[in-house]
Amino acid sequence: MSKLAAGDVAPAFTLPDADGNQISLSDYAGSTVIVYFYPAAMTPGCTKQAVDFTATEPDWSAAGYQVLGISPDKVEKPAKFREKQSVNFPLLSDEDRAVMTAYHAFGDKKLYGKVVQGVIRSTFIVDVDADGKGTIKDAQYNVRATGHVERLLRNLGV
Repeated sequence: MSKLAAGDVAPAFTLPDADGNQISLSDYAGSTVIVYFYPAAMTPGCTKQAVDFTATEPDWSAAGYQVLGISPDKVEKPAKFREKQSVNFPLLSDEDRAVMTAYHAFGDKKLYGKVVQGVIRSTFIVDVDADGKGTIKDAQYNVRATGHVERLLRNLGV
């Protein structure tokens, strides 16, 4: 499986958010978007990552970044997750995993020493031009939930 890298075209997408509203990458024209893929709402690692992004949202916003979280959960689950954890950025539902597959964030991964199919915890920094077309600025695969947001802040100079 080839992975996306800096300079690649970011796959366009339109997915429902936790309220059922359709959100597209092109909605963020002229912005830099952090698109992160996580396996399942309300699990320990995914909660840690969402809480860390929520806590640092003022820093991201001040630096001109928008955050989008994407999971294969049905729309209802991210809605509950958002309410329970006070998540302050859109959580999108990719039930058929088409967007995850396009970003190479779904596929073979090791889990307890076995190769299984699943969500590969990944983060992408996407520059979206004025026409709504995205370009990958950075692609990070197999990230760890704990400490990831702090490293991202540091690496991006935020």
